[in-house]
Amino acid sequence: MPSASCDVMLDDIEDIISQEDSKPQDRQFSRKHVFPKVRRRNTQKYLQEEPRPPSDSTIPGIQKIWIRTWGCSHNNSDGEYMAGQLAAYGYKITENASDADLWLLNSCTVKNPAEDHFRNSIKKAQEENKKVVLAGCVPQAQPRQDYLRGLSIIGQALLHCCCTEAALRLHWAAPSLNPCCLVPKPMFLLFCEAAVENRMEAFLLEREDVSCHSVRLLGQKKDNGKRLGGARLDLPKIRKNPLIEIISINTGCLNACTYCKTKHARGNLASYPIDELVERATQSFQEGVCEIWLTSEDTGAYGRDIGTDLPTLLWKLVEVIPEGAMLRLGMTNPPYILEHLEEMAKILNHPRVYAFLHIPVQSASDSVLMDMKREYCVADFKRVVDFLKEKVPGITIATDIICGFPGETDQDFQETVKLVEEYKFPSLFINQFYPRPGTPAAKAEQVPAHVKKQRTKDLSRVFHSYNPYDHKIGERQQVLVTEESFDSKFYVAHNRFYEQVLVPKNPAFMGKMVEVNIYESGKHFLKGQPVSETRVYTPSISKPLAKGEVSGLTKEFRNRLGNHLNGTSDTCPATPHGSAYSRMVLQMSQYDCALKVAAGLALVALLLHFWPESMLTV
Repeated sequence: MPSASCDVMLDDIEDIISQEDSKPQDRQFSRKHVFPKVRRRNTQKYLQEEPRPPSDSTIPGIQKIWIRTWGCSHNNSDGEYMAGQLAAYGYKITENASDADLWLLNSCTVKNPAEDHFRNSIKKAQEENKKVVLAGCVPQAQPRQDYLRGLSIIGQALLHCCCTEAALRLHWAAPSLNPCCLVPKPMFLLFCEAAVENRMEAFLLEREDVSCHSVRLLGQKKDNGKRLGGARLDLPKIRKNPLIEIISINTGCLNACTYCKTKHARGNLASYPIDELVERATQSFQEGVCEIWLTSEDTGAYGRDIGTDLPTLLWKLVEVIPEGAMLRLGMTNPPYILEHLEEMAKILNHPRVYAFLHIPVQSASDSVLMDMKREYCVADFKRVVDFLKEKVPGITIATDIICGFPGETDQDFQETVKLVEEYKFPSLFINQFYPRPGTPAAKAEQVPAHVKKQRTKDLSRVFHSYNPYDHKIGERQQVLVTEESFDSKFYVAHNRFYEQVLVPKNPAFMGKMVEVNIYESGKHFLKGQPVSETRVYTPSISKPLAKGEVSGLTKEFRNRLGNHLNGTSDTCPATPHGSAYSRMVLQMSQYDCALKVAAGLALVALLLHFWPESMLTV
């Protein structure tokens, strides 16, 4: 600073003013020559929504997430629940993988190709520097695989069991952890067990590397030692198709098939109570759904663990299905439907239930079925199919066949070919056998690869040798339109027998029941022309949700969550981070039991990815 000296001592600050300075009256005079400029207040900027933090921010709840699901409709239902919970707490679900901050990969372990796609997606995400969270049957069944090392895993049974505050406090409570360290109860379960009403067992929390965050949430939901089902049915979800609701009626199964890896992930049978399933279906129709899919690893085994059965559930469900809406029943194995053939035939004849049933046979050789431990013989399968074809005229029977199972001889395979030639299944899923790690079939002597491939080709040739729909040309049918075709040229509808009918792309048809004349058939489809004088019937009792809109949020939940997002909650003081941060600090005491489980364990893994490293140390 420049040095300065003061020769005059000032007794008062007013002495600083010199004779040459302007006097007050001079300044007042000069103001007469100043004309004030009128400024219009921009009221619009005060109405604008609070800007979101950048997506690379470490504040949880503002990132973009891409979800990819492989496998069955049960897996797709899990993916819908994960998306709904994440969206309900502020995350943006995107369909653009390159635009996402994190990839949530929901895997399938049925066949090797599905796992190969899953593994390749992990590699691609890492190459693009995307954060990754893994879910589904692959990490649940084999969490110790090398390519899963250092990545966060959400177990199948625990996808939907932890509240947000418990997840958030995990960051504050967890110090630097050693690999494969079981988190002590006072530190972690203090919050998580309270969130799930003491149903959750200890989680295995791993830190593979001090430079990254990974959490492995594995275990089973239990109540007094009894295993519970999967996702809570009253949780938020985002339907892939707003017109179709996928409801899992049970998880796991009673079988022990020697080739099945899914059993390792889903476990034994655990059924949902009938009243919860009916309530979910009712809510779905109130949200504009016009078609319900019932799914599980084996729908025929439903209720055996809770003292009921599948026909009892179905009769309760049809009571709440609006006129014109439809219900599709999922896969059932032959042993369990044999006990209910009469009742199942009556239900499949109901006007609001598709006359369709998926019954996997896998092989037409009793010796192969015995090696598979399928618990039925070919005669049992034929009895089921023959009875339903007689009692439910026109019913569509879909089935599965595995080619090249260990020990399958040429004679065994020819018996399977004869079965397909006899029944001419309109829907047939032909699978080359793939040995899955850890299954008994993987340890058996394998059929040579070239033989498996040839048998798969031979059976596919038989399947494509007939057209099951030629006799339908000229029929007039009622069809329910629910989606768009892959080539975007048609709308896709289904008739009474769940046969695919392509209709013109008229927006007025979507979600409606339409009468059409069938004028063309293909191997997997029919084409229909709407009847000119037909009435387009709307089965939905309300307008469907918009694509991407969160389903299952009660009015109370929306109000409470909205208060947090707007920073107006009376019970939650403002924080320095603003509303984007406060949405993640929900008070558990504000919610009843139904709301305490509203966020899935996906949030735990996401928080560990996005939370600053400094917050993980004590």
